[in-house]
Amino acid sequence: MQKIYEELAWRGLIHQCTDDEFIPQWLNEGCRTVYVGFDPTADSLHVGSLMPLLYLRRFQKAGHRPIALVGGATGMIGDPSGKSQERNLLSVEQLEANVQGIRSQMQSILDFDCGESSAVLLNNFDWMKSFSYLDFLRDIGKNFPVNVMMTKDSVKGRLERTDAGLSYTEFSYMLLQAYDFVHLYDQYDCHLQVGGSDQWGNITAGIDLGRRMYSAQLYGITCPLLTKSDGSKMGKTESGTIWLSADRTSPYDFYQYWYNVADDDAGKCLRFLTDLNREEIQALDSSRESEPQKRESQTRLAEELTMLVHGSAGLDAAKRAKEVLFGAEINDLSDNDLAQIFADVPSCSFNRDVLGGDGLSLSDAMVDAGLAKSKSEARRTLKQGGAYINNQRVTDLDRMLSESDLASETTIVLRSGKKKYALLRFQ
Repeated sequence: MQKIYEELAWRGLIHQCTDDEFIPQWLNEGCRTVYVGFDPTADSLHVGSLMPLLYLRRFQKAGHRPIALVGGATGMIGDPSGKSQERNLLSVEQLEANVQGIRSQMQSILDFDCGESSAVLLNNFDWMKSFSYLDFLRDIGKNFPVNVMMTKDSVKGRLERTDAGLSYTEFSYMLLQAYDFVHLYDQYDCHLQVGGSDQWGNITAGIDLGRRMYSAQLYGITCPLLTKSDGSKMGKTESGTIWLSADRTSPYDFYQYWYNVADDDAGKCLRFLTDLNREEIQALDSSRESEPQKRESQTRLAEELTMLVHGSAGLDAAKRAKEVLFGAEINDLSDNDLAQIFADVPSCSFNRDVLGGDGLSLSDAMVDAGLAKSKSEARRTLKQGGAYINNQRVTDLDRMLSESDLASETTIVLRSGKKKYALLRFQ
């Protein structure tokens, strides 16, 4: 069995541990059950969720059984940890839709059919829905001292703010998550919870509740949050969050995000998020020092993560999109692919009928698309070899566009010079 604690340690993935002398040996002695909770505030996980999800994956690859717990019940409240104000509460219907979306993503990263270490996917709503308010207070709440909650940073920090208090609903969140740990111990023999460093208070609260209710010895480990070298959260861009869902963030945009990671962050990302071994990561570290312009670390990072999240088809599409922007011939792409690759490129629409008969004049199309100010300028660009249809150079001054020029179902890509693009859409 792989020594998982040592693996996590060299990668810098251990931020806090409740017993760093006992846990390493305990993990090496046999298959242990470990769980991570995921907050279903959207129908997709995002880059920040990759850290705990891949943490579970590492435990599974080392021979342990991972439990991925989706917080269908706790998601109705919202975790106050690391938050400056109360979250908007989601409806039961929206939460269920979110849970289903997250479930499919987890199933693509964890193995749910590999014997003793098969992953387990659970929703805490399944056991919380049976509790009445009075039952929960009587059976669980009496074992949870308020002074324990008051010492947790996630609660204390909010209570000390003058501009944002803490509602009783959010105050109760810690008790609900603590009970999750106890329930998983009781029903699944789970002794270890892992999570981001902002979950330390919730994890230790569960450990304390397990001791009070069952005299159980439970354990916790946290990993660092995924942040940039300047301290800001990774996975955020000017256009928004980087999601794991291809419908929210295309494989190309996902690939490009990791390819554009700064040198100062690349080494940490390789250690935190990939399975590359120490020797290969150190070689990439050296490459960044000696030949940073090659961006070998970023290329490897982008390939590994895109393959993991979007599979070989997604990686191939992302690479093909990148090649297109560097002038490769455009073919075998969909309207959606082109829309994502050329998201910031101007476009104009035509009736598809104009492609029939004699077709549409390329010089007219260049004017309509804003690639030339006049038909004479468009013809001059053609004559000088600066006009392209789907990245193929065109020099025929009288070139007409037809349906055979469509690069996808409805789109033709025009280019003037090296980087000036426009899309023609035909409906």
